[in-house]
Amino acid sequence: MDMQNDKKFELVSKYKPTGDQPQAIESLVEGLNDGLRTQVLLGVTGSGKTFTMANIIQRVQRPTLVIAHNKTLAAQLCNEFREFFPNNAVNYFVSYYDYYQPEAYIASSDTYIEKELSINDEIDKLRHSATCSLFERRDVIIVASVSCIYGLGEPSEYHKMAISLRPGMQISRDNVISRLVENQYKRNDIDFVRGTFRVQGDTLDIFPSNSSEYSIRVEFWGDEIDRICEIEAVSGHIVSTLEHIAIYPATHYAVGGEKMEERLKQIEHDMQVEVAEMEQKGKLLEAERLKQRTSYDIEMMREIGYCNGIENYSRYFDGRNPGDTPYTLLDYFPDDFLVMVDESHMTLPQIRAMYNGDRSRKDALVEYGFRLKSAYDNRPLTFDEFEKKFHQIICVSATPGEYEMRTQSNIAEQIIRPTGLVDPEIVVKPVKNQVDDLIGELNKTIESGGRCLVTTLTKKMAEELAKYLTEKGIKTTYLHSEIKAMDRITVINALRSGESDVLVGINLLREGLDMPEVKLVAILDADKEGFLRSSGALIQTIGRAARNAEGRVVMYADVMTDSLKRAIEETERRRNIQKAYNAEHNIVPKTIVKDIVNTLKITNKEVKVENLSNEDISKRIETLTALMNVAVKSLDFEKAIEIRDEIAMLKAKQEGKAYKKQEKVEKVRNKVYERTRKSTPVR
Repeated sequence: MDMQNDKKFELVSKYKPTGDQPQAIESLVEGLNDGLRTQVLLGVTGSGKTFTMANIIQRVQRPTLVIAHNKTLAAQLCNEFREFFPNNAVNYFVSYYDYYQPEAYIASSDTYIEKELSINDEIDKLRHSATCSLFERRDVIIVASVSCIYGLGEPSEYHKMAISLRPGMQISRDNVISRLVENQYKRNDIDFVRGTFRVQGDTLDIFPSNSSEYSIRVEFWGDEIDRICEIEAVSGHIVSTLEHIAIYPATHYAVGGEKMEERLKQIEHDMQVEVAEMEQKGKLLEAERLKQRTSYDIEMMREIGYCNGIENYSRYFDGRNPGDTPYTLLDYFPDDFLVMVDESHMTLPQIRAMYNGDRSRKDALVEYGFRLKSAYDNRPLTFDEFEKKFHQIICVSATPGEYEMRTQSNIAEQIIRPTGLVDPEIVVKPVKNQVDDLIGELNKTIESGGRCLVTTLTKKMAEELAKYLTEKGIKTTYLHSEIKAMDRITVINALRSGESDVLVGINLLREGLDMPEVKLVAILDADKEGFLRSSGALIQTIGRAARNAEGRVVMYADVMTDSLKRAIEETERRRNIQKAYNAEHNIVPKTIVKDIVNTLKITNKEVKVENLSNEDISKRIETLTALMNVAVKSLDFEKAIEIRDEIAMLKAKQEGKAYKKQEKVEKVRNKVYERTRKSTPVR
């Protein structure tokens, strides 16, 4: 894979920037060219902020890191950018854990919680693909969650350990195999999967860590490489012949053999020092525990080059001193890369909070002898360190936070929606008799064919209100934090289809609900200052009614708080801009028409497992496994997790059925035995 530095970002879209998108793009690009460090794209819901971001990337032609505050949003953005840039490298970098329970110790109950995890192999592949891309080309966009600020192996070491192979190169097959093992690849001649290699005479097949469909075949003639081919991993068919290939390590924590031994001696020395310190303090149990656990890890790393929890020793392999900033994904980018933070009002506070949470958990592990002090250096970046890692950042949000507004040098507004939809009209009513008035508003909206969202301040009030509205004959659903993501989609689609007319919730109604059928958003107790009634939260909630041309917001308040006032003024300001643009261009706002699709639903046919035979269950597991792989490849990881859980349930049922069948066979055998024994005369 030769370097492609001359490859350019090429935006592919049938749409052209419209409304105030051209001004926003021009303003932000000019700011980047002028060297402005922090800029803000203040874009309302539905204004095409992602399209604007894509246009900026094409204009500046710089590698870009896009950070989102959760995996689902990151996957959504990644898919959109891949559609905009089909000929460029758009990668996805999130935590590769489907499930992760971090190592912890609770001193009060003397409870040690061992690290438990379930690694998603496909996400791990995508992470490697992302880092490999950054070493090979400049036309790279990486969409990441906040996991991008967590420690990763040293970039130069990762790059240095890449195995570069070319036809005609003088190198023996055994030499290449030795380097593959050093890079954490495993030999497996039967189960050929990612991160493994197999050997057949003078032919070496390698399944790279950053691939899931294609592997590399290296053919030798003596101690010389004769040919390198890219092959289909399953069929073995040759896809193409290569003039060069770089095989990157199977783990970001790979370390060269000589360097490994040197580092292990340092770990051993520090262990002895820390054990001695504990013994001096009379902490004999903790000292013995630390010695045993660390010695075991050292032996594992010495023998196989890896151990469970190797990340806790990362600073030794990176050559860092205690307290030094860890290497992260940001270090893999070239110096001129651009950072874009989506939903910055949510993402930046999340980045700021990561360090302290990690530190408090490590304190107990170190104090009670479960980990060396080096565990402290396996950590996320502090916010100050994060700021030092980049030169320019664009914060994207409908409601920028305090940090963005304080540090920005330029704000580009994107208020106009391509659909012509305007922000909803706001009506403020007194709190007295708010529930009775709400019922009247709900009935009026439902009669017109619309749906309603109602947000309360407390969980208890939401529950009671949902129950009360149901008793009044209004089809109401209560959406709360305990509802899983999978069930949440079902609840939302039930509202959209008319199975229910009203959805009651707390702060869950702010982000991520795209329901054009909603004509009314009601905010109870809107004058109670706090997180749920801040100006930003109110504006986000108001935005839920902006997908419908007849959208309205009713707020119940007796006092015009500062937050309430700012939210109303900002919404009215945006409405005026939008209405003026529509009038000038003769645009009539139209409600968005969006199909009601449950992307997480596997089949419309409900099948009772109890009625299936073991053979049928096996077939269903096979079908679901294929669906799960499709979901993973399309980055729909929530769907993949849902399917995986169903597969696990089916397997458990299958095992239970097999056990019952065996139990039944044993009972029959026993009966036959007893009958035979009784009928046989005693001699």
